[in-house]
Amino acid sequence: MAGKGSLTKLDVGVLSPEQQEKLHQFKVQTRIDNERYLRSHPEVDQLIGDFLRSACVLTDSVPLHAYLLLSRA
Repeated sequence: MAGKGSLTKLDVGVLSPEQQEKLHQFKVQTRIDNERYLRSHPEVDQLIGDFLRSACVLTDSVPLHAYLLLSRA
């Protein structure tokens, strides 16, 4: 059950300390890998920037614009 907003309380007792550490290391490594990928593909930054700029201009039809823009790729 979600309380206020969409954040819920984490049940930290579900994972053992070893599992928590493995999960933490996995998250850190995933962030590092994602950062390396994005740094080696500057076109992704350009695509996201272009999309956000055009979405801000067309605020009334953002979902439609997103579909039309991304379906061209």
